[in-house]
Amino acid sequence: MQNTDKINNTATKSYLVLLSLMIKNVIPCRIFTANLYISITMKILVTGTAGFIGFFLAQKLLDAGYEVIGLDNINDYYDVQLKYARLKETGISADEITEGKYITSKLFPNYRFIKLDLENEAALRQLFETEKFDYVCHLAAQAGVRYSLQNPYTYIQSNIVGFMHLLEMARHFPVKHFVYASTSSVYGLNARMPLSPHHDTSHPISLYAATKKANEMMAHSYSHLFHIPTTGLRFFTVYGPWGRPDMALFLFTRNILANKPIQVFNYGEMIRDFTYVTDIVEGVKRVIEHPATPHPDWDAQNPDPAYSSAPYRIYNIGNSRPVKLMDYIHAIEKVLGKKAQLEKLPMQPGDVHATFADMQDLIEAVDYKPATPVEEGVRKFIEWYRAFYQV
Repeated sequence: MQNTDKINNTATKSYLVLLSLMIKNVIPCRIFTANLYISITMKILVTGTAGFIGFFLAQKLLDAGYEVIGLDNINDYYDVQLKYARLKETGISADEITEGKYITSKLFPNYRFIKLDLENEAALRQLFETEKFDYVCHLAAQAGVRYSLQNPYTYIQSNIVGFMHLLEMARHFPVKHFVYASTSSVYGLNARMPLSPHHDTSHPISLYAATKKANEMMAHSYSHLFHIPTTGLRFFTVYGPWGRPDMALFLFTRNILANKPIQVFNYGEMIRDFTYVTDIVEGVKRVIEHPATPHPDWDAQNPDPAYSSAPYRIYNIGNSRPVKLMDYIHAIEKVLGKKAQLEKLPMQPGDVHATFADMQDLIEAVDYKPATPVEEGVRKFIEWYRAFYQV
């Protein structure tokens, strides 16, 4: 009997140790034994889940066992029917959506969606107080370099005020990691390639980029003052199925199929680090599970923009294989089997000539390895586009 009690006590202690390790871990865990089933599900708020990247990230996290609360204000920056169609793919019916009301997915038991504006501080506070999130991944924002020239105040409300509200929530309702979308546009006038998070980004050339740079600085101050682990991800030209209608691949495909000219800025002399969406969300998930910590090499005499004495990090997240714009157009033409009519135009205000992501930091941190060639990604987008729009 004593031996049996000793074995049971040992087993109990082992399970408690395992449980402790799981609680300290940053990923959802499940352990099965003959006598015990333990399940710890991490809860994450993903903002922008009616949007392009958020839509894919929510599914990625759900497949990994997370409980996901998706949030979006479903604004009319572009066709809201595309946003509702994305939500439908994740089991959220447009007919059920009303402001501030939870909708439980019909496809994913661990997914709930709420239509909410990040400018609504009171509603956001109630959400955080109720849900007690383990993580936040903030992807919602007013996107677009060119749109910021016509609608600057929209960027301040969404990208500054909304971001501030989320930081305050993370301050008062602590989370394990606050991850947010930045952009390659912050590099602005910097022409040193490849673009590195260790480079200075003090010269943005669009208000959109300036708001994202401001987000990085706001996050650092909250990491320093309140010890909130924050990581900013500078996205490099994300593309793929379900993409935004204002992006080049969508515009080019639509116009070529409709026998209309495509606008090619800087007379085609541009280079972009196009990054396929599923590669992006794999990297985002890995970063979520790798909370920022104070960097051991921090030197206040020689400060590095990519890290800090606070739990703060900035990473590029791209493909690190820059493609000439004309080669990108040729890849689209090849899949469509049609030649594009080119309307070559000068550089647009706020645009940059080239992007090329230095990925070394992210590779070292989370073993990020984008794997989708541009030709394959373009083909997958066009297959989706033709099926979705029946053309």
